[in-house]
Amino acid sequence: MTGYLHPLYAKSLSEFGTPVELPQCGGWLLERRIPNSDLYDAMGCYPFFCCTDWTSLGSDIEQLKRRYVTVSLVVDPFAPITAANLAKDFQLVRPFKKHFVIDISESTDRYIDRHHRYYAKRALKQIQVRLVDDPKTCLDDWVRLYQILIDRHHLRGIKAFSKTAFAAQFDVPGLVAFRASRNGKTIGMHLWYLQSGVAYSHLSAFDQEGYSLRAAYALHWSAIEEFKRNCARELRWLDLGAGAGSKGDQSDGLSIFKRGWASGEKVKYFCSSVLDQKSYESLTATNRIDSDYFPLYRAGELS
Repeated sequence: MTGYLHPLYAKSLSEFGTPVELPQCGGWLLERRIPNSDLYDAMGCYPFFCCTDWTSLGSDIEQLKRRYVTVSLVVDPFAPITAANLAKDFQLVRPFKKHFVIDISESTDRYIDRHHRYYAKRALKQIQVRLVDDPKTCLDDWVRLYQILIDRHHLRGIKAFSKTAFAAQFDVPGLVAFRASRNGKTIGMHLWYLQSGVAYSHLSAFDQEGYSLRAAYALHWSAIEEFKRNCARELRWLDLGAGAGSKGDQSDGLSIFKRGWASGEKVKYFCSSVLDQKSYESLTATNRIDSDYFPLYRAGELS
């Protein structure tokens, strides 16, 4: 039990909801109180929901009807389940985003963009990238870098992880950290979780020098080389994550960057259900669940 499947990962998100285990499928949700009410809903952990037995997810969801108004989650893009099967367990199932992925059995000559190769090799002439033996020794450096990311992109909510959340995440089995440095100073880091034959890109962050020297290229190149060289028996896939924004049209800069490394794509799905119809209609004055935002009673939290 490693990575997003581990109970400690769900616990790291406790500032945003009470972790609740789904006993039959082995996944975790976050229980949240609905503002201005004594009602609760449940959402999947960020960045997506994982479990050990997808055939039992529906049974666990059925048991939630006694407790929550709604349930919503984003499915692991590597989940061994189809959209048709998810539709048996949820009222709404729709494609959310595509993740850029790498099949590490393929030669990098076949898929890494020439532009990315150039900037990776150029960056590696100016900075050093190392696999961190004990990621916890870099926690303070990581929190410093991530605060720069928060400020740069105005992150808030669950994406704006606190130091307490990161301290818990650094204890999760399966964490792998790469550190980019220059003259002994950490200028960038990239965190991954190893889980069920996949290395998931969790988060990366840089300071201004890291951005200027394109440390992201050096870190991605080094991680791909490390996983192909030393983890080929345990891993088959690398998941680089999706692009920026909620539309998932893959035209943003982050999508272009990730596509340049990838050998393919995998879709992840957003799934949701109203479990207590009467309470949902009371909260939203509608019975619709196919709007742009779900659940509708939380739409105001975006502003």
